[in-house]
Amino acid sequence: MNVEQFQSMLAEKGIALSPHQLEQYNQYYQTLVEWNEKMNLTAITDQPSVYLKHFFDSISAAFYFDFNKPLKICDVGAGAGFPSIPIKIAFPHINVTIVDSLNKRISFLENLANELNLEGVQFIHDRAETFGQNLAYREQFDVVMARAVARLSVLTELCLPLVKVGGTFLAMKAQSAEEELTAGKKAITIMGGKVEQIHSFLLPLEESDRNIIIINKVKSTPKKYPRKPGTPNKSPVE
Repeated sequence: MNVEQFQSMLAEKGIALSPHQLEQYNQYYQTLVEWNEKMNLTAITDQPSVYLKHFFDSISAAFYFDFNKPLKICDVGAGAGFPSIPIKIAFPHINVTIVDSLNKRISFLENLANELNLEGVQFIHDRAETFGQNLAYREQFDVVMARAVARLSVLTELCLPLVKVGGTFLAMKAQSAEEELTAGKKAITIMGGKVEQIHSFLLPLEESDRNIIIINKVKSTPKKYPRKPGTPNKSPVE
């Protein structure tokens, strides 16, 4: 996907990018490649693939969810900033908190935010399990997002405790969404969630499967969740 395709395909979806925003994506790409030589941030480094598989793929959440309103968003395990930073560039008014367990990734993100002059972003070095038990953040976010971090039953325990009642959890998945949803139904219910919709589509040009699962937070998460670090992964609620 070249820059022109990136711009025109987003415009078709009603997302118009200014020259300044396009320059921010370009700077993001350059910074990602530069830092990737020092540390492993992504296996995808050629420009067309980064624009398609990282930038466009991240922003695809906005095809099914309205980011035009003021929102407080948390991105769990964002790695090199996906999906929340590409969304933040497209929708500058949103407030983004990224939590990641690797400090070197947090260093990259802090540097990136400076390079791009992003405001309303914060980066926190923590495990999702302990972050979700921190009362300063628990049930404080309008939207919590995660992209391909873990299977849905695990992800639900890490993300839903952070969503305020009435808020939304957006899980971005490649294949196996239906299968994961079946296995994760119990966890979703226990954590206070209710599946609203599943949107399935093909990523343009390469036509690979994508799924966006929208889960509403309908009641508070029991205090015991998330459990201690490592426990959700070892023994998921299924």
